[in-house]
Amino acid sequence: MTDNPMPQVEFVVRTIAQTAVANEKYFGDLDAVVGDGDFGYSLARGFEVVLADWDTFDRTDVATFLRKIAVVITSKIGGTSGPLWGTAFLRAAATSTATPQLDGNAVVAMLHAAIEGIQARGNAALGDKTLLDALAPATDEIARQVALGSDAKTTVRAAATVARTSADATATLEARRGRASYTGERSIGSVDPGATAVAVIFEALADAWPTTF
Repeated sequence: MTDNPMPQVEFVVRTIAQTAVANEKYFGDLDAVVGDGDFGYSLARGFEVVLADWDTFDRTDVATFLRKIAVVITSKIGGTSGPLWGTAFLRAAATSTATPQLDGNAVVAMLHAAIEGIQARGNAALGDKTLLDALAPATDEIARQVALGSDAKTTVRAAATVARTSADATATLEARRGRASYTGERSIGSVDPGATAVAVIFEALADAWPTTF
């Protein structure tokens, strides 16, 4: 990234918000298979507020901006998704203060912090059929691309491919967290909506990532 990473960070957060709102029905339909069907609705309502309040967020630095986003997400997204997504943004914000520039390694560190926050808040692990099962492999792919010296657009596209493959693979897992876990083996055969949301978001980022900022 450049010496001023805010345009990239704004692009990522805004794309996440727009994707969540645009896919409200799709994510809800996925959740309704073995869950209560409110995932898409909850996510969309929270990120609608992010978009509506976009110009009011403090952009003093990346950490301040992400913390403000986290507050909105935590307070406006219902169910378990609000605390989980809010914690992810808070942990990423805290980690961003460790470096004045957000290069590839710093981004990976932020994502790892977000993953750790989700694991702690949701008492979840890889293989439990949650968003972690797409987010963690995608983060590993980003780290791999950074080590290879790939540019940002190539890196995001590679992460999107891994996120999609990983999200689709959750159909083979039995849910161990969330309302879907109440259905036991019935949860096998359907993809996890949170993991799929991660894949859709990465794909949206890859499709829209500009050549330059």
